[in-house]
Amino acid sequence: MTETDGRRGVVLITGGSRGIGAASAVALAADGWDVGVNYRTRADEAARVVKACEELGRRAIAVQADVAEADQIERLFDTVTAELGPIGAVINNAGVVSPSGRVADYDAARLERVFRVNTISAILVAGAAVRRMSAAYGGSGGVLVNVSSRAAVLGSAGEYVDYAASKAAVDALTVGLANEVSKEGVRVLGVRPGLIETDIHEEGRLERIGSTPPLGRPGTAEEVAEVIAFLASERSSYMTGSTVDVAGGR
Repeated sequence: MTETDGRRGVVLITGGSRGIGAASAVALAADGWDVGVNYRTRADEAARVVKACEELGRRAIAVQADVAEADQIERLFDTVTAELGPIGAVINNAGVVSPSGRVADYDAARLERVFRVNTISAILVAGAAVRRMSAAYGGSGGVLVNVSSRAAVLGSAGEYVDYAASKAAVDALTVGLANEVSKEGVRVLGVRPGLIETDIHEEGRLERIGSTPPLGRPGTAEEVAEVIAFLASERSSYMTGSTVDVAGGR
């Protein structure tokens, strides 16, 4: 990936209309990327993210697609490529969480939803990214950043063990895929956010446990986004297969 006049290339962010995805879009635009912002239902919020990227002097588009559906993933990648150019980085960010509860109370429908979005779609997005960026498929190389969660390590007992397990699978994806495509010009990295101020949390959860990290507070989406921007850039050129914790020490 070459950089001219401060331009790094094209980045696609799944789940880019809010939270960590939206903050990452702005951070990456500030870092010189043109940005494809994927969203599923929040068109107005995606449009605001696009505007923020454009105000930083970058090209940006919003593309509606449900990454839980394989054919929509292909359309998403094709649209971003057609409108912005070859993709040089992908931020694999889309995710969901169910209401807190114990494993003994989970049903199959809950598990199918969580693993469909957090794990299966993440693997499908990763595969689509490799087919666009890998030298083995005629690409020019690039970076895939998988957004995991510190819950993958901590387990999230009594709340979201299924979410934690689905993100642990993403951590395994990062290591395995990194080794698979390391000779093909593609680096694969991950980030594990901890307690971050986004609307993924149930009401009152951050107030209840937000002070538990050693740093004494929840993090912000912008703090995670700065790490993602670093990982997507050549500043992390000797990194692959690693997942970075952004969790205040928790």
